[in-house]
Amino acid sequence: MKVSYPNDIARRRFLAGTAAAVLLASSAGPAFALSEAEAKALVDRVVADINKIISSGKPETKMYRDFENVFAKYAYVSGIARTVLGPPARSASKSEMAAFTKAFQGYMGRKYGKRFREFIGGKIIVQDARKLKSFYEVKTTAILAGEPPFEVTFMVSDVSGKGLFFDMLIEGISLLKAEKSEIGAMLDKRRGNLSKLIEDLNKAG
Repeated sequence: MKVSYPNDIARRRFLAGTAAAVLLASSAGPAFALSEAEAKALVDRVVADINKIISSGKPETKMYRDFENVFAKYAYVSGIARTVLGPPARSASKSEMAAFTKAFQGYMGRKYGKRFREFIGGKIIVQDARKLKSFYEVKTTAILAGEPPFEVTFMVSDVSGKGLFFDMLIEGISLLKAEKSEIGAMLDKRRGNLSKLIEDLNKAG
């Protein structure tokens, strides 16, 4: 498993800054004074829930549902969904966006649930938080049995009206950037048919 080294820092900052700019620009809601302590407390709760799931011993499908619930509870799902869909989100109807967001949420629960299942027998530890312009970067360390520790970093903002994470970097790879590329490729393969993408996304991950 690849380890995230210090020379990844500049890249992570760039990805995080780009993600923040997109989400902040696309939101019509007010920005509130989220504190460093609140950002860290949010990630403390996320990590506690993830650690609980990976140590639960539940069947795979039930774990994926639990991961989806964590994503729905602590992530800026509507903002992430709109950002990864890109320009088609502007022409989509409210009902189409609602259906896409719901399908995307389930897809994320399954896809990243599979990734976090690799952590069974290990744990995630919250390290520190720091402010980067209008959002916070909260670093955690994932410790797996027989593997070198590596970083999982959460980007937290209150642009939605409350503190939520809008991006997550696993070993320096941006969830937001990766999914924007993935969803874009899936939509292109379906010749821009959003309904077909939603249908297939409900089974993907």
